[in-house]
Amino acid sequence: MLKAVIFDFNGVIINDEQIHQELINEILLRENLRPEPSEYQELCLGRSDRACLSDILSRRGRVASDDYLDNLIKAKTLAYRQRIESLETLPTYPQVKDFLNNLKEQNFRIGLVTGALLSEVKFILEKADILSNFEVIVGGDEIKKSKPEPDGYLLAVERFNQLDNSLQLTPEDCLVIEDTPAGIEAAKRAKMQVVGIANTYPYHFMQRLSNWAIDYFSDLELERVEKVLTS
Repeated sequence: MLKAVIFDFNGVIINDEQIHQELINEILLRENLRPEPSEYQELCLGRSDRACLSDILSRRGRVASDDYLDNLIKAKTLAYRQRIESLETLPTYPQVKDFLNNLKEQNFRIGLVTGALLSEVKFILEKADILSNFEVIVGGDEIKKSKPEPDGYLLAVERFNQLDNSLQLTPEDCLVIEDTPAGIEAAKRAKMQVVGIANTYPYHFMQRLSNWAIDYFSDLELERVEKVLTS
């Protein structure tokens, strides 16, 4: 049965992919490398900053140590916070709060698994006044392998069960909401059902990759999902 709904973060909770792409581009320019939009889409969307930068630099023939990557990520994190603080309105997606409230009313457990840094995620969720909705949050800096590996989603299941021994949550009891191919693959590899929300890629593309596709949170019929899972 459906017990938990697990969200991705960037491109699902907050519309900040353009900010991240601009900041990655700035890093590449400082490295005397020309940014390539297609490269960002292939190597960065849905993945951690470490995986993104490591793969781009490697593809360009650069060998970056862990310490060097740490410094790049720290600089990007600081720049991201400054950029967010400068905005008049936090770019969270419409309907997020209402959808979270709906899930709580129906007693679903709520989690989040992302490639973003845990501190970055909590900063945004607190600023949006929705942090308390999430029982479990797995940040990209807490796992060794970024999406499309399933590690983050499997860790989320472990943490739910640690919080409540009686829950006996399995991956099959979870519904994931994702917006990128890497994220969808990660959830599927964790044996979870996936909703593809068409925030970053077109609806027809999400429809092809995920178990369900939606344009908006209000399109998601949880009763229908439950029927499919229990049939």
